[in-house]
Amino acid sequence: MTSLRERFTEGLKEAMKAGDKRRLGTIRLIQSALKDKDIELRGLGKGPASDEEILALLQKMTKQRQESIAIYDANNRPELAQGEREEVDVIASFLPKQMDEAQMSAAIDAAIAETGASSMKDMGKVVGALKARHAGQMDFAKASGMVKAKLGG
Repeated sequence: MTSLRERFTEGLKEAMKAGDKRRLGTIRLIQSALKDKDIELRGLGKGPASDEEILALLQKMTKQRQESIAIYDANNRPELAQGEREEVDVIASFLPKQMDEAQMSAAIDAAIAETGASSMKDMGKVVGALKARHAGQMDFAKASGMVKAKLGG
């Protein structure tokens, strides 16, 4: 499997060849954020960002844009909201396919069984197992609520 960094470089080349300014600009934003993350990690004495850290960065960028879309929609700025939606689509093209509700439920059940969780005190163990196994594939805010419901919280 090619690394995310290689996929960004390939995507950048493809966007240049196609003359796709939105995709090109968005991939450059991703690479810039990744460079900042690498510098931050280097300051902490660590190596370059891992694929898991890059996925977390992409999810953060997506969340920021979704918040902006909500603000633009609320303030009747559809042209700005559309630009943000296009950026979300580009960023999402680098993320793994998101799990649907049924897949999330099955993954949560498996994590509960694997960790032997029986009460709300074990919620952290379950969410930690989910993050280790399904990083980038599920919305952990939603998953936390589902785990809470399954553990009787």
